[in-house]
Amino acid sequence: MELHMSNDTNSSSGTRWLLVHTVAVFAFLYLPIAVLIVYSFNGEGVGGFPPHNLTFDWYRMLFADAAIWESVGNSVVVALSAVAIALAFGVLAALALDRAQFPGKALFRRLVLLPLILPGIITGLSLLMLFREADVKLSLLTIVLGHGTALISVATTEVFAGLQKLDRAQEEASLDLGASYWQTFWRVTIPNLQLPIIGAALLIFTLSMDEIAVSFFLIGRDNTLPLEIWGRLRRGITPEINAISTIIFVFSLVAIVIWYRLRVRTEGRPAIAELIEAAVQGD
Repeated sequence: MELHMSNDTNSSSGTRWLLVHTVAVFAFLYLPIAVLIVYSFNGEGVGGFPPHNLTFDWYRMLFADAAIWESVGNSVVVALSAVAIALAFGVLAALALDRAQFPGKALFRRLVLLPLILPGIITGLSLLMLFREADVKLSLLTIVLGHGTALISVATTEVFAGLQKLDRAQEEASLDLGASYWQTFWRVTIPNLQLPIIGAALLIFTLSMDEIAVSFFLIGRDNTLPLEIWGRLRRGITPEINAISTIIFVFSLVAIVIWYRLRVRTEGRPAIAELIEAAVQGD
């Protein structure tokens, strides 16, 4: 009886410590974001604690800032282009991993994951050297190519996970009924991969909008939003930075929630973990 009570006491104590630890971790991660959001409405700007005289003036100034919105437009163009490039190559790579048998397939699996493992600074520096050797002028185009290259692996892992859940009987029935492989791909395979592709597109778009390491090495005369913010932070934090950061946070949160809900509907385990496991095991 005493042993049982001792075990219950230890279990209760461990649960309390786990709860405290969890709260501390989440506070460390998200309290700074909460402070940033609150200060974006602070009438005294970035100074003064606690914040008071709440106002929307900083958001009004933000919406009147042409340089910020030009950089936002550049980032959106880059992100949409990166989505197109990453999906175009990622879908094909996922199909090759799932359907094809060829020499070096295990090596190919590992190479697909390489951009996920390499730091962005390595990807950006290597692409910069490539563009210099090819005498390509740095511009938004080079950033698009950099983001698209770095994010192909994200598209591959998401689509690969969807292919693992795909019912091949539908494709076989389509081929048996006289459809060509190309018709089957567009009318059966792609519609069944709709949710993984949408989820991958949302994730790629969000990651591209936030990317700074690759962009830093490949930027020309036109800034993306992260680099515009970084440049302004060198002169000090302004209330406008808090305001645009709050908008970015809300947008990213919505995109990630949509992606996660789509992922839950189509995948029972993390796609990246599954592909890493397959790559480690080899053929």
